Amino acid sequence: MSLLQIFGQIADLKEVDYKNTLVLTALVEILAEKGLITRSEIIERAQALDLGHEVEIDQKRIRVQ
Repeated sequence: MSLLQIFGQIADLKEVDYKNTLVLTALVEILAEKGLITRSEIIERAQALDLGHEVEIDQKRIRVQ
């Protein structure tokens, strides 16, 4: 794979990431505007999921070592 192809793939990933972020932001704003969820609930859940992911990674490291 050439360097140009790698840069192209990175650019494609950035575009996908941007579009996913845009959709998620819109969804959160709509849910908050409708009073179905608060921004603090979103933040709390994201932090909990992130923490769970870190625990999962740590558990995999323990098994590998």
